[in-house]
Amino acid sequence: MTRDYANFPDDENGNVLWRMRESGDDLTKPREIDFSLVFPSDASALDFAVYLLRNDQKVSFSSYDGNVDMPWQLQVHPFMEPTHENITGFESQLGADAHAYGGQNDGWGCMAQN
Repeated sequence: MTRDYANFPDDENGNVLWRMRESGDDLTKPREIDFSLVFPSDASALDFAVYLLRNDQKVSFSSYDGNVDMPWQLQVHPFMEPTHENITGFESQLGADAHAYGGQNDGWGCMAQN
């Protein structure tokens, strides 16, 4: 199959989505996508979690040992179709909103759908 760069741009998200498509994932099926953000303190992470909950987002909170400067993690779990536009747009907005709380994006993932 030839890669359609309009749907799978040559960037990190486009590359991940293309690998998912190549491995047989049906990217037309909406699913819960887990967006991770890391924070310098539990208070800042929890404050951002409250902000997200007030905006009807499903969130998870935990400690995080992958970054000593950012030891707290939130995961946000929207239900969406995994398109480049959806993922990149949501991730960008999350990162911008989290910045005010000292947080930053730390990737995303989801379960494959066949």
